Amino acid sequence: MQESIVDTDSTCRHAFEANSESKFISKDVNDISKEEINSFFSENSLKILVGCAPCQPFPSYSFKHKEKDEKKLNLLYAFSRIVKDTEPTIIAMENVPQLINPRNLRIFNDFLKSLYEMNYNVNYEIVHCPDYGVPQTRKRLVLLASKLGKITLIPKTHKPGEYETVRKTIEQLPPIKAGEQHPDDPLHRARALSAINIQRIRHTTEGGSWKDDWPDELLLECYKKKSGKTYSSVYGRMKWDAPSPTMTTHCTGLGNGRFGHPSQDRAISLREAALLQTFPIDYEFFETEKDYNPSIVCRQIGNAVPPKLGEVIGKSIKKHLNGHGYDY
Repeated sequence: MQESIVDTDSTCRHAFEANSESKFISKDVNDISKEEINSFFSENSLKILVGCAPCQPFPSYSFKHKEKDEKKLNLLYAFSRIVKDTEPTIIAMENVPQLINPRNLRIFNDFLKSLYEMNYNVNYEIVHCPDYGVPQTRKRLVLLASKLGKITLIPKTHKPGEYETVRKTIEQLPPIKAGEQHPDDPLHRARALSAINIQRIRHTTEGGSWKDDWPDELLLECYKKKSGKTYSSVYGRMKWDAPSPTMTTHCTGLGNGRFGHPSQDRAISLREAALLQTFPIDYEFFETEKDYNPSIVCRQIGNAVPPKLGEVIGKSIKKHLNGHGYDY
């Protein structure tokens, strides 16, 4: 049975269908019917259901804003409804660790309760992605549930001191300047910087930021205020010999986090972001050159579950099924 993917972002269609030979369904999971979901599975097949609600409503910083998108906050309930409609053998769910913070715990506990009521064996944990070979400090909540018995993630593959680093991941790429695109790789493209931002990054040391390195004349007015001191990582450079910060939907912007290249005077390129997110070098984000939109590609990279983490989840499910007599 062909893998099917449901997503509202139709710009992802080519990436899903070309790279994983999946059937892409452009639809809101709140609106998809029981009949549609069940049509994705062949009769008497082993059903595996994987879901990931958008993480943006859950991180602590998002609660600084008054208005919340209730539709996004309720997506975990939509996923719970789909579980009830399909009764899969295996479930996997990935989200931000803040999902189990006190402000969000009711939503997560409601989801757990529904799984227990359907007699699933449930395991969840906060995964430090460098422990599984992802070269960024991302932490994610990963939940696995099974009708067959106890299910867990495979053992960690990396130890502190052995983590994949920024150097191991991107140092081999040819140097480019801010505003340049390498002629042989459209994704190896760095955003242009204003004259003052060029000065700012030149004053920023490896692993440093505005808070550590800038003279007063380069400071933004907001950083001179007490409230500005909380944004210590923006306009920062990465460290060569450590994992990168978490890739986000704006990870190629210098002012959006510690996304400065460790030694070149620019923010990281789309290619560097994709590699740090563990996308294969030959992954297709767009079909033709006319479809290439750097903002869309950056959003796809930042919104993605790191493929290496997805591989870990897949291997964990395969190991579990093999242990219960399935040959996968």
